[in-house]
Amino acid sequence: MCDRNRLAVIAREEAEKPYNGKWNNCMPNIGDIVALFPKWSVEEADGLWCAAFVYHCVISAGFRIPVRPKESSCSLAGCGAWEEWAQADSRIAYHSGNDNAFYPAPGDLVLFDRVFNNTDHDHIGVVLENYDDYIITAEGNVENVSRIVKRTKDSHIRAYIRIPDNFLY
Repeated sequence: MCDRNRLAVIAREEAEKPYNGKWNNCMPNIGDIVALFPKWSVEEADGLWCAAFVYHCVISAGFRIPVRPKESSCSLAGCGAWEEWAQADSRIAYHSGNDNAFYPAPGDLVLFDRVFNNTDHDHIGVVLENYDDYIITAEGNVENVSRIVKRTKDSHIRAYIRIPDNFLY
């Protein structure tokens, strides 16, 4: 049994641990996250693991989604792969960030543009709470650490992805 509410709870717990790559003279502790991607090492993931963190949370919540869905050009360790998969699989709800009729809920995924660099879908997180002007998210790789973050609802939000409860790939 898997649902988005459970995903939100797990994402919060995982973000609060916190996980970290090379940070503040600490050794990376993202091995469990990176282990889900057999062709990737902790060293290669360092500074690039936000989507892998989301995948780790999704799998921990009981969703069974392959590392690389056939609809994606690469593994779900990349933000772009989440978008490709969500847009190509009709069972997944994909909503543009400027869709004012969509109300994000706990456990929805949120894709961001130009948060850390000047590129599209450069970051991803899990929605924990939704308010009129902002959302609270669980994110990996915020300055190479997992965190709970308050994000303004603005042009940086590219899209929301809603995986249905009890989804089976």
